[in-house]
Amino acid sequence: MTTPPHAALNNTLWLIRRELWENRSIWLMPLILGGLLLLAALFGRVDIEVPAHAGSGVGVSLLFGFSITFFLVMSIYSTWYLLDCLYTDRKDRSVLFWKSLPVSDTETVLSKLATALLVIPVVYFVVADLTSLLIAFIISVRASSLLGGSLWRMDLWLQLQALWLYLIVTLAIWYLPVAGWLMLVSAWARRAVMLWSILPPLALYLAERWFLGTDVLGTQIAGRLFGYIAVAFHARADGLAHLDGPAVAASAWDLMNPAAFLSNAATWAGAAVGFALIYGVIQVRYRRTDAG
Repeated sequence: MTTPPHAALNNTLWLIRRELWENRSIWLMPLILGGLLLLAALFGRVDIEVPAHAGSGVGVSLLFGFSITFFLVMSIYSTWYLLDCLYTDRKDRSVLFWKSLPVSDTETVLSKLATALLVIPVVYFVVADLTSLLIAFIISVRASSLLGGSLWRMDLWLQLQALWLYLIVTLAIWYLPVAGWLMLVSAWARRAVMLWSILPPLALYLAERWFLGTDVLGTQIAGRLFGYIAVAFHARADGLAHLDGPAVAASAWDLMNPAAFLSNAATWAGAAVGFALIYGVIQVRYRRTDAG
């Protein structure tokens, strides 16, 4: 019997709650990181030179720069979570319990995918936002009035929220094939999931270089892993790294480039590959229940 759409959605939501219950590090890690950054803002040095011509771009760069650490930690944790989420169920045999419930393998896989690509980024976004707010207050008290004033603008915070939401949506689409591959390894590998996630692509890359003398696979993998910024942002996105000249973007709207991202063939080709890999994950999950 086919599960009604509303029942499937309800099951998926409960499964996502289960992921949050069983993986407390999803919200503990950003909280700890936020606490460390607050301590650094309270007791560290805040000697930041702000050029008068920089305008509100300095505020965008600084506030978003506070969140870069969250983004890096989130990326590492999400990678680990994707590799571990289906493997652990088989390793501790809890997969047998979940298969005895009226929950399909499709719902289980999609809930874990949604947790990695949407829930975890949203959790980090909320914590990073609150941390940035507190850090902005601390800096406005400790640093120069020019710098402090540049951090307390309503339009600046609106830009930051838009930038974060844009990142969450576009990253989920762009890295869908990467997430699909990691979940496929998690559902299939009997052990050493990290090693299995790297060895097959590396072997294919080396075989192509040795026997064909080409680098098509390597180019595609590198483009997928490191090409997101070039596709999703304007060329001035590197202005986030500069606070001393015209390279600083006037606003977050100058950085985001949704038209280019949505019209890029690589975006949707990667999404199609990602959907195919997720379908493969569901099939492997259906057939394999042991990790040993």
